[in-house]
Amino acid sequence: MVRRHVARWLVATCALTACRGADASDRITLRFWAMGAEGENVQQLVREFEQQHPNIDVRVQQIPWTAAHEKLLTAYVGNVTPDLAQLGNTWVPELQAVDAILPLDRYVARSTVVKASRVFPGIWETNVLDDTVYAIPWYVDTRVLFYRTDILAAAGYDSMPQSWAGWRQAMEAVQKKAGKRQWAIFLPTNEWMQPVVFGLQNGSPLLRDGGRYGAFEEPAFRDAYDFYVGLFRDGLAPVAGNNDIANAYQEFARGTFAMWITGPWNIGEFQRRLPPGMQRSWATAPLPGPTGAPSGVSNAGGSSLVVFRGSAHPEAAWELIEFLSQPDVQRRFYRLTGDLPAQVDAWQDSALAGNRYARAFYAQLQRVRPTPKVPEWEFLTSKIIDISEASIRGGLSTDRALAQLDAQVNRILEKRRWILLRSAHTPAHPPHDSSAAVTLP
Repeated sequence: MVRRHVARWLVATCALTACRGADASDRITLRFWAMGAEGENVQQLVREFEQQHPNIDVRVQQIPWTAAHEKLLTAYVGNVTPDLAQLGNTWVPELQAVDAILPLDRYVARSTVVKASRVFPGIWETNVLDDTVYAIPWYVDTRVLFYRTDILAAAGYDSMPQSWAGWRQAMEAVQKKAGKRQWAIFLPTNEWMQPVVFGLQNGSPLLRDGGRYGAFEEPAFRDAYDFYVGLFRDGLAPVAGNNDIANAYQEFARGTFAMWITGPWNIGEFQRRLPPGMQRSWATAPLPGPTGAPSGVSNAGGSSLVVFRGSAHPEAAWELIEFLSQPDVQRRFYRLTGDLPAQVDAWQDSALAGNRYARAFYAQLQRVRPTPKVPEWEFLTSKIIDISEASIRGGLSTDRALAQLDAQVNRILEKRRWILLRSAHTPAHPPHDSSAAVTLP
């Protein structure tokens, strides 16, 4: 009798264990790496995704932006990449070059949510490499002009001019009324964005021959560079980097400078940091262009979502990307983070449509261009900063500065030229090998 009871207990226990094992085997765990504040706030949305997909558990790992680039490459080399991750748009070519991320065209083709026509065109283009989609825009970023409306009005302008010539005249008018330690515009000397954006506005490709050589000595970039450096040379901008000004918001409020090219995160910062009485004394405007609107393009920035080639669950990872791409979800993400939605439909949100400071970003996002889609871009930007500071602080002439910049850039791109030449003579794409050394700078 005892043996019979034991046997029944063992059968029941084994059956229960088997049942639980089957349930567990049906569940999927997705590893999602997200950066900075986005990694913290996206977890609220992920819980809703899990409710809609009870067979999927999502583990979000929040990574500081300062450590993200190194951690991604280290994970690739160690073959421990997550299923999906957030990438800055300029990082996509780097990970695609080492075959770390999956092409997404087949997923996009069948999707009713993720479509190129629903995303700002210039933003979508950042993630298309060799006619293949490798990343899906999550939130967008670009640069516009923040300015003091009261200071501009005192100089005789009721709106921001749209051409470089008109803008320069407005800055000169502001400068005439400024004090000894006041300037028309703040252009941090340790940022690469401003000279690059001016170059893009003037039609410069920045790199030529498929990203093999620098194009900085060519007339399009040269003229833009002269315009940029001339703002410092003629005293319209202070010779100062971000670290030279203790509190840029305080100096903006004091009138130390009347204009500042910066990004969407500063809408919230200006509202929090400027005195209440000054909240009606600042505005945003799309960037002026060489000949006026609509030539004033800006950079196509932001973050996108990628699926790693090593993922065991690419279909589930895509389902999460689709969920985070839904306009309603992107509206809620905007309310949580202040990040501007990549989906154009999401801009119908009243918090965005009614935000007078966000309107300039919506207009500017219709006119954005990607920076060169080469893996070395992050390294190249440091050279742009070095040469620009040599021109601004050291008086290096434009001819010598751009010749040096092209020479330095061409040295960095030497390996790229060798790889492209070798690939042109290789009949088949070699298999993925994550043990190979990463050869990027």
